[in-house]
Amino acid sequence: MKLFRFAIMGAGGIARKFAAAVKLVPGCEVAAIASKSKTRAQAFADKEQVELAFDDYEAMLEAVRPDCVYIAATTNAHYDLTMLCLSHKVPVLCEKAMFRNSQEATSALNRSKTEGVLAMEAMWSRYLPANLKARTWLEEGRIGLPTYLHAQLGFAAEQDPRNRYFNPDLGGGAAYDLTVYAYELALFFLRQEPAVVQAQALWSDSGVDAADTVNLRFADCLAQLSTTFLNPVDETLKIYGSRGRIEIPHPHMAQEAFLYDLEGKVSEHYTDQQTVNGFTYEIEEARRCVHEGRFESPVIPHATTLSCARLFDHILASHPAAGSVAEK
Repeated sequence: MKLFRFAIMGAGGIARKFAAAVKLVPGCEVAAIASKSKTRAQAFADKEQVELAFDDYEAMLEAVRPDCVYIAATTNAHYDLTMLCLSHKVPVLCEKAMFRNSQEATSALNRSKTEGVLAMEAMWSRYLPANLKARTWLEEGRIGLPTYLHAQLGFAAEQDPRNRYFNPDLGGGAAYDLTVYAYELALFFLRQEPAVVQAQALWSDSGVDAADTVNLRFADCLAQLSTTFLNPVDETLKIYGSRGRIEIPHPHMAQEAFLYDLEGKVSEHYTDQQTVNGFTYEIEEARRCVHEGRFESPVIPHATTLSCARLFDHILASHPAAGSVAEK
């Protein structure tokens, strides 16, 4: 069987985790790595046993013609690199947040559809078995009708304006790093778009959002999402229903899920015993979509990525310089 050949753009830590995951998926390989620094690219290639290293992204596309590119660069580069790949008709698996605003998302996703070339956000959390088990409980009616979802994610990031968390030039901000998880998981579990979106943020001295609060109203459910770079928090996603609740610790990297009855007793506890590297699921999905000639993934469709990009518009509009909090 012909190997499915990935190429990687960006040589940071997340790219290394992706490369390690590719090795676990039979029939796949990382054929090339590109970085703005040839030294970094070559060091990556040497350590991860990748044959080809480049310091020019387009040169890599032209020389290698990979089956799919994984974009692991910082968020500020996602749109340009996605459009570069699509211009060469090369499928894209791009790290979250895939885009910084709805203008970028609309432009790139329309290009993907027009060209018939896959553009897929690498939202690994949607594939994790613990999150899939929680959604199965919802579909089975184990907690009845869900009426309230609450998610919070956060840690104390080093408040250095030069790092990727607080540097606006690198696409920093809690929205792109954490809120993207909370929002796209809320849509994953509730299986619908919110009718109303409200967003507020605390803004850092460097100009990026250091903490976000997002309120959502769905047809029969309310949701509140809280994310922060300022404090370590109890990272959980909770869904309350008429018959009980579901709790998922660290939902963006979920390893377990709890089902509670109305009396607060655990009626089921699921622990993921199978996942070695959670990136393998999105790798398999990208390969499947390419082989089937899809331009979007049914697991993380364009509509979800675009919806999240519109949420970023709301968060950006909450900046005092932009006027009052946006509402849809």
